[in-house]
Amino acid sequence: MIPREGRIVAIDWGEVRLGLALSDETQFLASPLETLERRVGKRFPMKRFIDLLTARAPVVGIVVGLPLTGEGDEGPSATAARELAEKVHAISRLPIEMVDERMTTARALREIHEQGGSTKGRKADVDALAASVILQHYLDGRRHGTFA
Repeated sequence: MIPREGRIVAIDWGEVRLGLALSDETQFLASPLETLERRVGKRFPMKRFIDLLTARAPVVGIVVGLPLTGEGDEGPSATAARELAEKVHAISRLPIEMVDERMTTARALREIHEQGGSTKGRKADVDALAASVILQHYLDGRRHGTFA
């Protein structure tokens, strides 16, 4: 279980880009952090990820978005996200929780458009914002008893 104080990092899993977000130490607010990119079929850029964790210490836990199908089932993307979570846990030794990430990219795109912004050429920004949507959902859920 992730402790209730200290920073939490969220990962929005994708085959090419992995959006990252970070909470404040009180676990009240999530902010986009960075987007890690990899070529299709290549490994997660673990060294860069661990460097980010170290630079933002104390990180006390990690939330990984679980890309379920529209019906709520787990497909190949969910399996890949779970495998990533296992690898990240094995290296970081931090507690990890999986969170349903359905519609987070759509919400991130809507937020950008509502603020009068454009997403053209900003895929990395969208992925980091999607990670912050996942993390904010998790943080709000913990405050309201939805998540442990």
